[in-house]
Amino acid sequence: MIDESESKSFYTKELLYMDQRQGRCDLHTHSQASDGMQPPADNVKLAKQKGLSAVALTDHDTVAGVAEAQQAGKEFEIDVVAGVEISTRAGGKDIHILGYYVNTEDEQFLQRLRGLREARDERNHLIIGKLQELGLDISWQEVLDELGRPLEPDESIGRPHMADVLVKKGYAVDMRDAFDRYLAEGKPGFVSVPRVAPEDACEWIRAAGGAAVIAHPGLYNDDELVRRIIDDARPDGIEVFHSDHGLEEERRYAEMAREYDLIETGGSDYHGERQGVVFHGDLGSKTVKVDVLERLKAAASQQKGV
Repeated sequence: MIDESESKSFYTKELLYMDQRQGRCDLHTHSQASDGMQPPADNVKLAKQKGLSAVALTDHDTVAGVAEAQQAGKEFEIDVVAGVEISTRAGGKDIHILGYYVNTEDEQFLQRLRGLREARDERNHLIIGKLQELGLDISWQEVLDELGRPLEPDESIGRPHMADVLVKKGYAVDMRDAFDRYLAEGKPGFVSVPRVAPEDACEWIRAAGGAAVIAHPGLYNDDELVRRIIDDARPDGIEVFHSDHGLEEERRYAEMAREYDLIETGGSDYHGERQGVVFHGDLGSKTVKVDVLERLKAAASQQKGV
């Protein structure tokens, strides 16, 4: 039997937690439209359950899930930001650029994203070939079958989906192990893909009426490169708060944001659960105040008609 005082204490803590989440938003989440594990609407529902005021859907090189997410936003009465995370290359590293408040019906923007996905698809088949050369029993059809559903138009598929098959067939313990053994840069199954420069991605986002932000700079382990990207690409913001940033990274990039007059954004980079592990962080675990949205909206509004 549950002690009444314990029940009241738990309820009080839950109310306090929910109150603390009000006025907060998670600006970095992924869905099944790219390498996330759940439908876009589920991200929105979870954000509402977490007590957030807003959530952004930022799938890799696609905005295919935004319409579903925004419809769910109306149902659950929570603001949903139309976002994207564009894959770029600079300084020998993969650099991700987040876009917020992009026009998801801008045909030129959609065509540009389509080109990135087509290049990724070609790379996917080359990776499968390399894995087969290593003696691994894996096929592209198995990767598609592992999705458990038909691949929708404009969805983005990539290495995490291959990792799921490698884990299922016993070639790796979990997704991180699959990357460490085969799929990460420098590993035997890795194939590079042609990528645009960060300044191109920022230009695309601005042309689509959005605000551009450098994603998770701490993951690049090269602050001089980050500074060069800021100088060359002129983004509107930088992701200060991220699941893979510690307090030192948050402090360092907050200072960099102030130095360059950039908007300080943040988000969990939620992908859902794979093999019992949430990657990178749980939705709502990294948030920013809603006034950040106002700054992003203002930056995006300046791009209308560019």
